[in-house]
Order: sequence, then structure tokens, then C-alpha cells
Amino acid sequence: MTSRKRLGLLVGMLILGAGLALAPGCAKKSTVSQEETTPARTKDIAPSPVSKAGKMAPAKEETIAQGQMSGGAGAPATPEAVERKLTEGDTSSSLSVDDQLQYAETSERRDAGKKEKSQNKPGRPEELANEGLGAAVGSAIGEEVAPVAQSRVSPPAHAPAPEPASPFARLKVVNDKPFHDMYFKHYGVNPTIDTEEEPFSTFAVDVDTASYTMARSYLDRGHLPEEDAIRVEEFVNAFDYGYTPPSEEAFGLHAEAFPSPSRRGYHLLHIGIKGREVKAENRKPANLVFVVDTSGSMETENRLGLVKKGLGYLVDQLHDDDTVGIVAYGSHAYEVLRPTSGREKSSILRALNDLYPTGSTNAQAGIHMGYAMAASVLKKGGINRIILCSDGVANNGVATGADGIFQTVKDKADMGITISTIGFGMGNYNDTLMERLADQGDGNYYYVDREEETRRVFVENLTGMLQVIAKDVKIQMEFDKDTVARYRLLGYENRGLKKEDFANDRIDAGEIGAGHSVTAIYEVKFTKKSGDLGTLRIRYKKPEGGASTLIERRLSSEIVRVTIEKAPPYARLAMVAAAFAEKLRGSYWARNIGYDQIQNLHGRIGGQLAGRKDVVELGDMITRAKGLDRREDKFEKEAPLAMMDFDNLPVTR
Repeated sequence: MTSRKRLGLLVGMLILGAGLALAPGCAKKSTVSQEETTPARTKDIAPSPVSKAGKMAPAKEETIAQGQMSGGAGAPATPEAVERKLTEGDTSSSLSVDDQLQYAETSERRDAGKKEKSQNKPGRPEELANEGLGAAVGSAIGEEVAPVAQSRVSPPAHAPAPEPASPFARLKVVNDKPFHDMYFKHYGVNPTIDTEEEPFSTFAVDVDTASYTMARSYLDRGHLPEEDAIRVEEFVNAFDYGYTPPSEEAFGLHAEAFPSPSRRGYHLLHIGIKGREVKAENRKPANLVFVVDTSGSMETENRLGLVKKGLGYLVDQLHDDDTVGIVAYGSHAYEVLRPTSGREKSSILRALNDLYPTGSTNAQAGIHMGYAMAASVLKKGGINRIILCSDGVANNGVATGADGIFQTVKDKADMGITISTIGFGMGNYNDTLMERLADQGDGNYYYVDREEETRRVFVENLTGMLQVIAKDVKIQMEFDKDTVARYRLLGYENRGLKKEDFANDRIDAGEIGAGHSVTAIYEVKFTKKSGDLGTLRIRYKKPEGGASTLIERRLSSEIVRVTIEKAPPYARLAMVAAAFAEKLRGSYWARNIGYDQIQNLHGRIGGQLAGRKDVVELGDMITRAKGLDRREDKFEKEAPLAMMDFDNLPVTR
């Protein structure tokens, strides 16, 4: 063999060796890209039992700033930085929601590319090695976020050609989570407030119920819901308590107080608000735009099928003076149906039935196009509403953090175009995004887990979802310091307001639809003096805006019941729903109440409510949770249950 041939052989062996050496690194990244990242959690321990500020704020959050990962203060981490954290064995507690959204986006597009390559005819071994080397280099440099499709660009005449469905259903699940890529945000647990420090409790109303149906979906699948997924107020507001509606005013008020079943020395103060009802035939004309997620992930669990079923129910309720337009989005947004009269139901249903899942999830493009369509046929004095149906994971076209789209949604709400979000699916689901879109867009957030729920949302609650009777609704409870020593609001942690915000009409708050009700529950500790509990105030604006209106009611001691049995059945039902939610989210104040006790309380609801289908189902959910809950008491080590202080939350490390 000549020296030249020897040299050529040596160079070839070195090149092949380099390719093989890099291949394991590439394989490692491929494996990591299929793992779940879960959002950063708020620590459950509040730093202090009593807030001395003017705001009844939730427990402080302890999260790692994005800048700590990326190297720049406040700057989002790059996809490769997030992936590096995961490959080094870092846990979800050090990853922000924004980081994980970016990582999920990059992972999905990388996996889609690998799937496309795997479908090609295999080449020679050296070609496959070079392909692996190229994938490793591509992973190292990261990928750019795809540009947002402009809503004013003429959409294609037909839907884009089908693309391979995203492989989310096959992704490996990490950290013992039952479902991959589930994004939630924990807002802490409200502290107990000393009335000497702050007698005012102020918050914005919330009529969403998604957290309850999400928990039901977990339990139906044999898993305990994640603590971060539980919002107490949405459990409580998931039930109809049969409040008497007002005859003339916007709201009817109801209040009861009775001993707490779990917090020694405390009573539960139940406050119910019932909105004015509007008959379906008297609903205002509606300009509706269905914005439907048709990405590949919507094929999983027949999510798109449920969307079609639910929107079909809605179409059946349309009036002749209503209009409906349809926008769909996968990798790109496209127009499915221009605004069409409600009398043309068959045309609308045909357009819905033609939808099919394809591509990635460019939610921002779909939302922008939906708003443009709604604005083109704006009904002044009527209802203008976007109805977004999605699994919530926007992995294409939305910058991490999505502040731009949230500002757009808020600006459009100020112009009179609101948005309701309807969530579908388990696994590859972003609860945080869906809730915030509805919050910023002055709408409602629902989660659909079964066909029966589609009928409840799109038929039974349709008028309430569409027709707003009051906007920027705020509640303020001023406790009498001579009668009430301490109080804690159960839930509404992400709706808290400063006391001065109550009278400030520039501060945005929640909306209430026709016939909707809102329930709030406080734990209160009485002093030794008897007297009125305080003053309940509600401030709201008419749907068309203008100055706010104030409603006041004095809560006398006559509403206080001696025993739980003396409280009306609806108040006992709300008590059970709140206790169950507190238990599921691992609240310190529910650690001394077991599932057996909650089941016992459920059995004591009584009245006609006891046999109602949804109330019976609540009891079944409690039973299933009892069989699944294997969590240990996370407070026991530093605050033993036997020495539990019912007034003060312990300060722990």
C-alpha cells in the first residue's frame, strides 16, 4: 500500500470516528426532546400568617428568574439552555412557564423533522451518520420562532395540505407525571388577615369553572390532579346553588355563616351573588367567530371531534340575526367560513364538519385573523365574541411569554370584541394560557372533558356566556373589627385587588353574564363581642361602560347559624366543594380534614340538592381521590399536626 493510500485511509477513519463519537450526543438530545417539562411552582408555604399591607395578597412566590438561566437579567432562556438544564437532571422547579413553552415548541418541531426524515428511504451508513451529525449541529444552534401570519393577508382558498400529526401522545413523561406537557400556574394560598391590620378584602369576580372539570378529567383517568391545577373558586362556582334572581336590579345578594368543619374556632361566611336573568329569545344579536385549533395535537383523544360537537350545539341555538364566521389554524391561519347568517345553519355545520387536524399550532395567527373577521362585521350594541377552541399549546408564531397577544386581546376587549376560551384534551395542554386569554379578553374559560360537558357549555350556559349584564365587577368585604378578629378568603388568589382599586373605575375586573352566579367563602374568627359582621359592597359597570354603580348590604349577626345543619343545603354544598379543592391543592388549612370527613359532609348536604346528578358526581370524585391520594403531609416535619395552630401559618424554611 502506498503512503498516499495509507494517508487517505487514516483520514477516512478519523472522519468516521468523529461522526460516531458525535452520534451518542445527538441520540441523547433526541431522547430529551421527548420528555415533559412542567412549569415552575409557587412554594406552598406563606411567609407570614398575617398581611400588613393594604392588599390581601396570596403567599409570596419563590421562582427562579429567567435571567439566572440565560445569563441576562429578565431575558428568556434560549431553547438550548433549557434543554441543557433538563439533560443535566434539573427539575421543573427551576424552569419558568415561558422557558418550557419555548422548549416544547422547539422539541415538537425538531421531532416533526425527525419523523419526516425517518419516512425517507434509508441511505448508506455514512449518510445516516452525517445526518445525525447535522441534527446535532442543528440542536446546538437552536431554531428561530416562525413569523406570525398576518390576519389581513388573503387566506388560501382551501385548507393547507395535511401534515404529520404531532407525536405528543408518544412522548415520555418525566417526574412521575401522568400526562406530558401540562402547564399550570400555582398562585399561592391566601393568608389569614388580622382585621386590626386590614379590615378590607377586595377582589375581582370570576365565573370560570375549568379547574373543576380538569380535576374531574384527571380522576376519570385514574390520576390525582396536580396541585397547581386546583383553583378553589372554580370548584365552588361549578355548581348551581339556586340563588333567587333579582327582579329589577343587576344582582341579588345572599349570605350565610356557620361553624367551620375543619378550622377550630372559625366560621364559614358564604356570600352568593346572582346576576339578572335574560331569556334566550331576548338575547342581543351576536357576531360570533369560531377560532378553531386544527393542529395535529387536536387529533388526540378526538379533541377536534368534541369541538365540532360543541359548536354544532351552539349553531342550533342561533337566531336569524346572529352571524357566525370560522377561522382555523394549524401551522397557518386560514378562513373557513366568512360571516354567515344564523338562518344558514346547514352551511355553518358543513364548514365545521370539513375541519381536520394538521400541522403545528400557530394560535397567534388564528386569533389575529379571528379578530379581523369579527371587526369586519361589528355589531354595535350587540354581542361581538371570539370563541377559541384549543388545547392551548401555542408552539408556533407566539413569542415566549406571549405578552404581545395578551395586549392585543385586552385592546380588542376595550373595543367591544371579547373572547371566550374552551379547552380540550389531556396531555399537551396549557391551562395557564387559556385562562389568561379569557381573563384579559373579558370572557369566560371552560374546559370540556366529555360530550356531556359540551352541552352544558354550549347550550345550557350559552346566553350567560355570550350576553354580559355587568362588567368590571368587584367585591369588597369590610369586616367589623369589633366582631371579626381574623379572616381568610378561600380561592381568588389571582383576582386579588388593593382596597383603593375598588373605587377606581380604571381598574379592570371580571364580567358576569346573564343568570350567572358568583360564590365566595371566607373563614372568619369572631371576637367575644356580638354584632354585625361587616359591610358587603359590589361595584360594577353596565355592559356599555360608563361610571360604575355601587351596591351595599350590611351583614347582621342574624345570618350566623349555630350548627352546620342549620345552614341551608346550598351553603353546605359550597362548603364541600371548597373543602375538596383545598384538600386536593394541599392547603395547610385542610391538612387536618380527611377524605372520610369530606365524604361525611357530602352526605349531610340534604334537601333536593343531595340527589342532583352533579352533586352525586361530586361525591364519586371525592371517593376516587381518596383511593388515589398517596401524598405525605408536607408540613408535618416542621409543624406537626398534633400541635397545629389554627390561627397562624408556621414560618418554615
